[in-house]
Amino acid sequence: MSEHIVVTDLNGVRTIRMARTDKKNAITFAMYEAMTKALRGGTADPAIRALVLTGSDDVFTAGNDLYDFLQAGDVQTSPAADFLYTLIATTKPVIAAVNGLAIGIGVTMLLHCDLVYAVSGASLQLPFINLALVPEAASSLLLPRLIGHQRAAELLMLGEPFSSETARDLGLVNAVFAAPELAAAVASRAESLVAKPAAALARTKALLRHPDQSVEARLTTEFAAFGHALRSDELKEAVAAFTQRRPPDFSKL
Repeated sequence: MSEHIVVTDLNGVRTIRMARTDKKNAITFAMYEAMTKALRGGTADPAIRALVLTGSDDVFTAGNDLYDFLQAGDVQTSPAADFLYTLIATTKPVIAAVNGLAIGIGVTMLLHCDLVYAVSGASLQLPFINLALVPEAASSLLLPRLIGHQRAAELLMLGEPFSSETARDLGLVNAVFAAPELAAAVASRAESLVAKPAAALARTKALLRHPDQSVEARLTTEFAAFGHALRSDELKEAVAAFTQRRPPDFSKL
């Protein structure tokens, strides 16, 4: 485990904070292992209904600790790969709070989060080409799908920094906030997710994460999920709350 990962559970939200500020939160294999454990534990714990990934001070993360990677054997079986596979498999909503500098994996991991909020003026960069490396974390697939080939090529083939405002305009970031407002904005959205019906939220996330079906196949998948939802205790609570003119309470379901 790593002392550079701080995990906090509060009101149904697990916050996983990178805290290696003397190295700009460069992620070591030990940090990846700690974050993987925190993600898996949060996913398995019914009391945790949303997950937040963030950094500390004015840095999200400067990327991978190159020393660990240079010492690694097979990167595909490394703790970094384990973290990414775990992040992709997490069924609960994941929010990224990009509180500052985000480089390399600090940007590509955002492609696997459900909501991304960033501080105004933060610098982001995908510098793999400058290090004679290639894209990672499936960014060569997901980034063009999200922002188009030419824009993705510009970010990945030139490797130049871009601002959080540009990331928002491209669709990589949902919204940008002034530094004093970011934590409250993320907390508000996490609280909103916690209040939603967890099973329906998980099914919605699963549907969003599989965009390559044909329209006909997606209709079949959605109808199956919709039919399951119609028989759920969550729907019963939603209908009861509507008829009783009160907010629904999904916390015990």
